[in-house]
Amino acid sequence: SDESSEDEAQIKWEEQQIKKAIKLSQETYDDASVHKSQPAKPKFDPSVSLPPVNLEIVKKRLTGRITSLQDVHRAHQREYEKYMEDIESSKMTVQELEKSSDAALNYKFYRAMKTYVENLINCLNEKLKYINELELAVHALLQQRARRVLKRRHDELKNESAYIQHLTSRNDKATNGGLEGAEKTELLETCEHRRTCRRQVRESSGEADHHEGMSSDEELMPTEVTEFQRSKDNLLEDSRKVFEDVHADFCDIRKILLKFQEWKEKFPDSYCDAYISFCLPKLLSPLIRIQLINWNPLEQNFTELEEMPWFRAIEEFGDAKTVSESKRDDDSDQEVLHRVIEKTILPKITAFVKSVWDPLSTSQTKNLVQLCNNIFEKQVLSKNECSRAKEDLINMVVLRMKKSVEEDVFIPLYPKSTVEDKSSLCSKFQERRFWSAVKLLSNVLLWDGIVQEDRVRDLGLSKLLNRYLLLNLLNTPPGPDNIEKCNKVVACLPGRWFQDLKSGSTLPELLNFCQHLLQCARTLHKNNHSNETKEVLLLLVKVKALRIVEDFIEEYKLEHLKSMI
Repeated sequence: SDESSEDEAQIKWEEQQIKKAIKLSQETYDDASVHKSQPAKPKFDPSVSLPPVNLEIVKKRLTGRITSLQDVHRAHQREYEKYMEDIESSKMTVQELEKSSDAALNYKFYRAMKTYVENLINCLNEKLKYINELELAVHALLQQRARRVLKRRHDELKNESAYIQHLTSRNDKATNGGLEGAEKTELLETCEHRRTCRRQVRESSGEADHHEGMSSDEELMPTEVTEFQRSKDNLLEDSRKVFEDVHADFCDIRKILLKFQEWKEKFPDSYCDAYISFCLPKLLSPLIRIQLINWNPLEQNFTELEEMPWFRAIEEFGDAKTVSESKRDDDSDQEVLHRVIEKTILPKITAFVKSVWDPLSTSQTKNLVQLCNNIFEKQVLSKNECSRAKEDLINMVVLRMKKSVEEDVFIPLYPKSTVEDKSSLCSKFQERRFWSAVKLLSNVLLWDGIVQEDRVRDLGLSKLLNRYLLLNLLNTPPGPDNIEKCNKVVACLPGRWFQDLKSGSTLPELLNFCQHLLQCARTLHKNNHSNETKEVLLLLVKVKALRIVEDFIEEYKLEHLKSMI
């Protein structure tokens, strides 16, 4: 038992020693780790020299440090401002959402608008083919009437010229293209009858300033008028039936625009994002065209565009001031009317010019010029945009006038012995053809200000005056008749052509005409016709041929006429 107790004591002592050894080794390891992780501080060695330090280096380092801190501060400031703006924007959005109607109501409005637009487009697509057919039919009817008048005029001119040529040649055989039977003789008699009726109407109305040949000769036979009116009435009746089965919300332009105006007032931003103002002209075009079925700008007392219901409705829509919270300042609805004119009205006018307009008709030309002035000058078209439709219209006007100059102008030249008798057929026919050309000259020059000036001067002066009229004037003896013709020619010339002329010379295209006036003045002065001479000089003054007048006054010592310059 003693040995066993000693053994147990020995074992306990050994265990205690082992525990102490383990604990001691653990503490030693921890101390070594701590000493290893903490590097020893370098000891200051006074023998080592440090780099020199002065105030400039310290100041430079401090300045760089401050600059760096300021940049960081500014970046933080910008970030802070951005966050504040986002906070304000979020607050405004919250307020707008709180003020706005419920999302379900907005969705209901958009869904109803989508359904309405789809139904409207389907309706217009369905009716478009009928509108196209009616428009083509009415235009074909007007074109047929215009061609009939033009063909009759050309046939009568050809027959009358051949008839007079046959008489002057004193040949019993009919010349080529001459009268061949009673039918053409009847045509000439009918022409003379219409001429007599127009003369009687002018005499009864007191119209004095008129010459034979200045009438357009547009009268139709009663049967032709009745047939034309019946066909036109049938087409107009068909046009009234196109939308008779359509609700007013889908065919009344004012009500259609009210729908879009409601959209604009409630949701202006989405209205602008949908580019509605660019879509409306095409959307409304079929409805406008059906209202223009009976519109003819060439007729007397035609309805002005401003008086039409569709024009007033679109104008009111564009002028409506919408009070909204939209941040957009531009209102593109003001351009809707301009685009409607551009896309719908100008092409229709161009079609009239191409197929229906008669450049020899003064009434048609004046109506057309007045309409174009209203469109181009009264802010109906944007001033700053180059309109393709406008260019097409002007080019078509020039083309038609050029064709009329080439086909409608014919002034025959006869021997003086045949035209000295003013009552002879040759003299009357020649005078009618001259005054017809003068009327065409007047109609061409009416386009000044709409058509480019160089194109008007080329047609009116170079092609018509110098090529046709001047030849007749040169063969007319100086006297009252010649002065009257020259006076009428000068009266046709636009006054603004001569406002900026300097150095006492006239337009280059009028040099030959001025030389003719000068020759007339010399002849009249030699024959002691002082009043007629003064009239001719006044014509030269009107066309700014001042140098010619001055030389004439100096040549003939007419000092008393210097006051007219």
